[in-house]
Amino acid sequence: MGMDRSFTTTQSPIGSGFGARTTAAEVLAGLDLKGSTAVVTGGYSGLGLEITRALVGAGARVLVPARRVDVAADAVAGIDGPGSVEVAAMDLSDQDSVAAYADALLAAGTPLDMLIANAGVMACPETRVGPGWEAQFATNHLGHFALVARLWPLLVDGGARVIMVSSDAHHGSGIRWEDLHFTSDYDPWDAYGQSKTANVLMAVHLDALGRDHGVRAFALHPGAILTPLQRHLPRQEMVDRGWIDDQGRGINPHFKSVEAGAATATWAATSPQLAGLGGVYLADCDVVAADQVEDWATDPDEAARLWSYSAAATGVDLPG
Repeated sequence: MGMDRSFTTTQSPIGSGFGARTTAAEVLAGLDLKGSTAVVTGGYSGLGLEITRALVGAGARVLVPARRVDVAADAVAGIDGPGSVEVAAMDLSDQDSVAAYADALLAAGTPLDMLIANAGVMACPETRVGPGWEAQFATNHLGHFALVARLWPLLVDGGARVIMVSSDAHHGSGIRWEDLHFTSDYDPWDAYGQSKTANVLMAVHLDALGRDHGVRAFALHPGAILTPLQRHLPRQEMVDRGWIDDQGRGINPHFKSVEAGAATATWAATSPQLAGLGGVYLADCDVVAADQVEDWATDPDEAARLWSYSAAATGVDLPG
């Protein structure tokens, strides 16, 4: 049975007035986030660190779950602002670790205003985690799925926005139902593309489930940015792709700064311009036109199918 589409936000630009070079600090200009709480996965490296910096600068309390707690603590130590940042242990590829982190937040009981699912791995060598899951799908999608499902009471209490940081790499692959975990013919970029499609589909179905509870969800492409996300790529591959020169310096004029790369997620999580909207794919601080996102990533029936699969795989779901 198809999903009711009557409340679905149109996948078309809203004319935000921002653009590809807008920074996270600029989208927050004039906003006071004092008293609000955000969870930012991967909030200590690359785009995530800049998102954390911008939110703290606007007054938010930012909770940063981190696989490498010591590295994260060092990274956020220099962040200054009226808000605050707190680091605690969590490994997205480990469902028990996700459960432990969520249980600690549930015990504290603080409502969540924002959850930015920013952490991820890209184009890594074939790796298996948990019950043999492909690592990119397990980390980028299933880890975030379980985190959101477990934190659901706090998200409802806060009337939260959930932001899935996807990528234009979603154009590379839909969900490979015939071999979702690449038990044969593993390709790191196809696996990454599938995980990024899963991020978009999760936002579609989460928004449908959450809007009557005051929870809205968005997915986005942050833009092309040189960050530690590229750590698994050989330097020569990045040279061949025209990203860097032989000395490792960025040379692609279309790449964004980290400050601009963090802007769309920050805007999605906080902007009054998105009030009452949800379930759509964003880029460059705006809703993108429908032809800029694959149908396989926005189809509500595919989103519902992935949600059911994910709930069964992780053993967690929203109550009711």
